[in-house]
Amino acid sequence: MRKIVVLSFISLDGVMQAPGGPEEDTSDGFKYGGWTVPYSDEFSGKLMGQQMSMAFDLLLGRKTYDIFAGYWPKQDPKHPVAEPFNKATKYVVSGSSPELTWEKSVLIDGDVAEKLKELKQQAGPMLQVHGSGNLVQTLLKNDLVDELWLKIFPVILGSGKRLLAEGAVPAAFELTESKTTPKGVIFANYKRAGEVKTGSFA
Repeated sequence: MRKIVVLSFISLDGVMQAPGGPEEDTSDGFKYGGWTVPYSDEFSGKLMGQQMSMAFDLLLGRKTYDIFAGYWPKQDPKHPVAEPFNKATKYVVSGSSPELTWEKSVLIDGDVAEKLKELKQQAGPMLQVHGSGNLVQTLLKNDLVDELWLKIFPVILGSGKRLLAEGAVPAAFELTESKTTPKGVIFANYKRAGEVKTGSFA
């Protein structure tokens, strides 16, 4: 069985929009694109490299796929991100019929939740989800996320698309690993751990 792992850069107030550059996603007037860049350092690069060195395929929403497909195939084939991204199978969730030009790309449409359940039952490496805000909401609403690998940045953005929006299935998670970079970014990995439990201090 394959795991779906969501890797996300988020602010303290949960915003995931446009972490990598000013023009990445300016929808709804978002003006803080590239907010993760000042916190980049050698230590965070090493941690990201470890996550990229594992065997994985990609599960992407249409917008993120278009951004990645226009960039990574043009980079040095030995780049530590370009190499695993280019060799991975790219499963692309879209309600239209896009032309998938990136090598090893597969369209997922129709009943997306059911098709992803079937995909998870197949043999193969983990399915990494990068960006893909709308797809992440679909995954959370259908309880399809096995792990969250979060990078939590010491910044409040006040507005923007959030990782955890309304409609997610209530779920408990267990912290499996956490590390903090010299610039204060928390790398926190969580795995799905049953139902939400409640109680009382009284």
